[in-house]
Amino acid sequence: MMKEKTNSTILITGGAGFIGSNLCEHFLSKGYKVICLDNFATGHRHNLAGFVDNENFRLIEGDIRNSVDCEKAVQGVDYILHEAALGSVPRSIIDPVTTNEVNVSGFLNMLVAARDAKVKRFIYAASSSTYGDSQGLPKVEDVIGKPLSPYAITKYVNELYAEIFSTTYGLETIGLRYFNVFGRKQDPKGAYAAVIPKFVMQLMQLESPILNGDGNYSRDFTYIDNVIQMNELAMTTENQEALNTVYNTAYGDRTTLNELLVYLKEYLSQYDERIANVAVIHGPNRAGDIPHSLASIDKAKKLLGYHPQFSIAEGLKEAVDWYWNNLK
Repeated sequence: MMKEKTNSTILITGGAGFIGSNLCEHFLSKGYKVICLDNFATGHRHNLAGFVDNENFRLIEGDIRNSVDCEKAVQGVDYILHEAALGSVPRSIIDPVTTNEVNVSGFLNMLVAARDAKVKRFIYAASSSTYGDSQGLPKVEDVIGKPLSPYAITKYVNELYAEIFSTTYGLETIGLRYFNVFGRKQDPKGAYAAVIPKFVMQLMQLESPILNGDGNYSRDFTYIDNVIQMNELAMTTENQEALNTVYNTAYGDRTTLNELLVYLKEYLSQYDERIANVAVIHGPNRAGDIPHSLASIDKAKKLLGYHPQFSIAEGLKEAVDWYWNNLK
């Protein structure tokens, strides 16, 4: 059971990022008051352009590593959607210290600020990387392995801290373990660009994408609108059983990187037929990568009433259309 709470104020940390800005846009469209906290380390001002002048929107430039910024941002807030983090397994391997400062110390700052401001509920971006070296498929929330990267460690620590704040201080928390989210506003540039926007950009420029390994690694690619749905369900649920736990946030199906490229070539070649003939290059496997990822979404279906609206194919069609019209 969920209830509309559109007279509420939501703080979205990392609100200028890919997922955060989509959440800002969605909740503003439903009449919520939205505060965005971002330091623009990885977020972009252009992601806010469509609603920065909305009277219900407020931007606070600040850093979750600064407790004063966190305290300022939570004033008068009912719900927190905590998206701010330094993503990327490779980046965490190169610079584990900064990853830990943002993802652990920053996370703890936000929990403390939420507790002190008596925020109603704290929903946070967890990660499928928490499953680590666990071999079983599909991934079920209560069976995890050892982390395979500094990034994965930080996201697991988030879950541990959230649980302690629930049991010790009574703060309602829900963690959403994101599985390879993609869609509009996802940045194709930079050293740590996610695979889908990176491939799309390369194919649009008739450049050969580089696949790590033989291309048979698989992922549960999850369209942004499914993630928005999960955040909304987590924020609005009145099912007490659904609180103070974590959920896989995914579609519940897996696609190999080879299959992904077939989809992308098919959809992009409708705009430029030359893309169908772009060659693919195979490179080495990437350190810290797990071979396969597939989520069980049974828990989210049962406790939150989650029913993902977009399959990988449907989501990719939408994403390709957005990229072609916005980045070409």
